[in-house]
Amino acid sequence: MKIIVTGSLGNISKPLTELLVAQGHAVTVVSSDPKKQAAIEVLGATPAIGSISDVAFLTDTFKDGDAVYAMIPLSFAEPDLGDYLRRMAQNYAQALKQARTKRVVVMSGWAADLVSSENVEHVFDDLPASLTIMRPAAFYTNFYQSMDLIKGKGLIGKFLTLRYSGLWALLTGKTGLLMGNYGGDDRIVFVSPKDIADAVAEELLLNPEKTTIRYVGSEEMTCNEAARIIGTAVGKPWLKWALLSDKEMLRGLKMAKVPEKLAETLVEMQAVMHSGKALANFHRNRPKMGKVKLADFAKEFAKAYDGN
Repeated sequence: MKIIVTGSLGNISKPLTELLVAQGHAVTVVSSDPKKQAAIEVLGATPAIGSISDVAFLTDTFKDGDAVYAMIPLSFAEPDLGDYLRRMAQNYAQALKQARTKRVVVMSGWAADLVSSENVEHVFDDLPASLTIMRPAAFYTNFYQSMDLIKGKGLIGKFLTLRYSGLWALLTGKTGLLMGNYGGDDRIVFVSPKDIADAVAEELLLNPEKTTIRYVGSEEMTCNEAARIIGTAVGKPWLKWALLSDKEMLRGLKMAKVPEKLAETLVEMQAVMHSGKALANFHRNRPKMGKVKLADFAKEFAKAYDGN
């Protein structure tokens, strides 16, 4: 099969590309960074350098493909995250229609249907293709973005984006705390990008007649349990994940000069996690858990932490 993978060489797209190439597929990887061209070729894939904001580029790239994996990279430089997601989703939908793509797998988030500003899945409703929506939980790799703050280099008042789940956190290196308007003993499903890549690879080879939704997770635990696993791996077993109120979180984001619309969206995303609704959706769909556990990831995290 000829498969187009968007997302450059990101946490999901790189292992997905490696897996698909190993399976013998002809893979084209879309990247906006010309510097990634050589690295894409090393993987045995064909680079397509361009922007997902360019519908003509996407259409030309998709036109001969048997299947497309479509993801929208988050941009927190955008003051209105919801508007940005809708525009990019519409670009994808238009290009996929014009290219007459038959099989499409779209990356979403496990709480997307619960957060009005984040849910752009409906944009693909009338797509004349076999469609699967992927709803992965909170990424393990989000913790990589916490390193400087865990080490205490970035202290009070600095906020950290934690990927597509909508998870944001404030970490204070002096006290060893993760903080957000969900946390503490809230139960969360975490997921390895490798497990997501495996799931996407499986879906790309299927051809369901109706639109399907697939949740993906690797391990469920409380936020404090996750913090302890990561903290123990880096010599800080006391690491905790403190729970803020929505008002405290919103006030902190505004103090950090996050645009008001974006701040409200981020608080809404986390509030859904704290409410337990996202977890209930996950359980209702009964997905099979992936192979990579947080303790496995913590070993990789510790190596990067010690070498950083």
